[in-house]
Amino acid sequence: MTDEQIIQLITARFPADIRETSVYRGDLTVVVEAARIAEVAGYVKTELGFDLIIDCCGVDLYRPGDRFEVVYNIYSLAHKRYLRLKVRIGEDHPVVPSVTGVWPGANWHERETFDMFGIKFAGHPDLRRLYMPEEFEYHPLRKDFPLMGIPDSLPLPRR
Repeated sequence: MTDEQIIQLITARFPADIRETSVYRGDLTVVVEAARIAEVAGYVKTELGFDLIIDCCGVDLYRPGDRFEVVYNIYSLAHKRYLRLKVRIGEDHPVVPSVTGVWPGANWHERETFDMFGIKFAGHPDLRRLYMPEEFEYHPLRKDFPLMGIPDSLPLPRR
């Protein structure tokens, strides 16, 4: 199956939900409406054979409008091909449906993205912080987080 065939199949199945597609140096990227990512993920897994999630991560573009991206790097073991799915969301309501129902391996990736960027995953079975304490109110990988941290925001262990 070629990149163009994959794009045609996805856009034919979800014509109103695909924002853009691109192929650059063999990397196939499909940008999906955030509300429909779980359905698109289920389709590419069951119908196109992309059965393995390699990674899910956040990106802070630090711009007005769609400030954040969630990037899903997935792989087809049968076809030996990669596919990148992306969703873009605004700062005012950073919520994306969870894909843990499609790929259970997305669990910790989504937790890390929540912890570091503050992007919530609706329907996630256990969305809590992975690295930072639960009471920490900030998200360290956001571009507006100070490089030197926030004084007294974390209780440090006593010697």
